[in-house]
Amino acid sequence: MRKYLFLAMATALFFSLVSIDSGLYAQEKLRYSCSAQVYEAFEKERLALFTKATGIPVDLFIASSSSSVNRLMYGYSDVASTARGIFYPLKESGYMETPFCRDPLAVIVNSSSQLSGLTEEQLVRVFSGDVDNWKGVGGPDAPIVVVIPAKNTAAFENFERMALKKKDIKYDLMAYKSTMVIDVVKRFPSAVSFIASGAIANAEGVKVLKVNGLGPKERGYPYYQEFYFVTKGKPEGPAKTFIDFALSEKGRAIIDKRGMIPVKP
Repeated sequence: MRKYLFLAMATALFFSLVSIDSGLYAQEKLRYSCSAQVYEAFEKERLALFTKATGIPVDLFIASSSSSVNRLMYGYSDVASTARGIFYPLKESGYMETPFCRDPLAVIVNSSSQLSGLTEEQLVRVFSGDVDNWKGVGGPDAPIVVVIPAKNTAAFENFERMALKKKDIKYDLMAYKSTMVIDVVKRFPSAVSFIASGAIANAEGVKVLKVNGLGPKERGYPYYQEFYFVTKGKPEGPAKTFIDFALSEKGRAIIDKRGMIPVKP
C-alpha cells in the first residue's frame, strides 16, 4: 500500500513541476519583422527599452519592407515595420497600418568626397546615368559609382519615385539590404547612394550631401519617406503594447533624438 501511495505522490509532484515549467515557457513575446531602414534608424535602442519597460522579449527578424509584410501575412510575425504604406488590397483584407515617423532620404557619398551638395536636377543626371563622371556636376575627375539597395526595398522605390522624375535608376552596384549601401559607399571613394537619414546618424566613412542647398533636417528638403507599423486587423496583445510604447512619450523621444519627425496616427 505504501508503495502505491509513494508512486501516486511522485506522479503528482512530477506533473505539478511540468505544469510550472510550461507556464514559464508560455511567457508572452513579440514576433517582430522589421524593415532594415527602421532597424538601423532606432530599433536597437527602442527594443531594449521596450523589453525593459514591459518585460516582453522580442523575437526579431530584419528584412526589406516587403519581406517584413510578407512574413506578417504568412503568420510568422505579430507586427511588421515598413518604410512605405501598404497596398490597397491589403487594406481591403483588414490589414492596418499605423504611421509613427517621417524620415528624410539622405544622399550619401564617401567621406573623402569634395562635394558638399547637388541640385535635384544634378541628382537626376547622376542616378539616371546621364552623367558618369563627377566632373560633370562640379566634382573631381573621377567615375561615378552608383550604389543602390535591392529593387524590392522601400528605400529604392521611394527614392526612384521622388527623385528620378519618372526616369529609371542606372546603377553599378546593388546591396542586398538598404542599410548595406553604407558599407559599400565607405569602400569606394567615388560612390554615391541614398538611405534613411536616421540610419546614418552615427555612421563613419560617409557624408550626407545637401540637396538644393538644404540638409535632410532643414525645412523644404525634398525627399521624405514615412515609416509604418502593420498588423493583421486592429493591434492586440504584444503588438498593441509595442505600438503603444513606440507612440508614447518615451518612444517619441527616441525618434526626436535621431533627428526624425514623430507622426501621430
